[in-house]
Amino acid sequence: MDRYVPAGVRPPPTETTGTVRRGGVAMLVTLAVCLAVALISNGLRTPGPPPQPGAAQGFAAAGRPPGGDGSVLPAVAPLPPSVPERVRIPALRVDAPLMPLGLEANGSLAAPSDNARNLAGWYQDGTSPGATGTAVIAGHVDNRHGPAVFYGLGSLKKGNTVHVVRTDGVTAVFTIDAIEAYPAKAFPNKQVYGAASRPELRLITCGGGFDKKHQHYLGNVVVYAHLTGTGTGTGTGTG
Repeated sequence: MDRYVPAGVRPPPTETTGTVRRGGVAMLVTLAVCLAVALISNGLRTPGPPPQPGAAQGFAAAGRPPGGDGSVLPAVAPLPPSVPERVRIPALRVDAPLMPLGLEANGSLAAPSDNARNLAGWYQDGTSPGATGTAVIAGHVDNRHGPAVFYGLGSLKKGNTVHVVRTDGVTAVFTIDAIEAYPAKAFPNKQVYGAASRPELRLITCGGGFDKKHQHYLGNVVVYAHLTGTGTGTGTGTG
């Protein structure tokens, strides 16, 4: 499994203000979610390469950076911290449990287990989804068995929703602002992981081309979203 670790970029010490455990400046190294498996060359039946986001779904199409007036819908009041249990993406029919993720010794975020196709993970030392700040959820695009939980991430559209079910019984509903694809060597850590003044969410998986020689993807797909509603644990909400 590959880890894209930009030189000189490391997460800060954690603190406990406003989140379950929140980094003083929410910036991490690129996530370790790129499983080194060439599905087609291994003869597995797959629907083809994972979809990649089009230019119309990125921030450049609106001429605006993340957040602010470029959002699809206005944000709602932040929620108190609570551990997330599941992530649901209705447009992709994703309904997956969440496992906590920590950091590897080299500073990269540990990946979810690559044995389960329907499993994602959240950065437990960062912002709790729904609280003020930038929460991070990562998932594999594929594994040895075929497409995995975030295989379809690149096909999402602005305005689609992501639902995070929390242990306090509240479902945090996020509306997607943009979907971007980045080369691993030019991953914009500050833009993706930087501190936010409202509740925001990032979904991250592998993307770009696939290096068959070294058996890894060449980039990442990142979904940007912000809190627009709440529900009561059913995966539906007011947003």
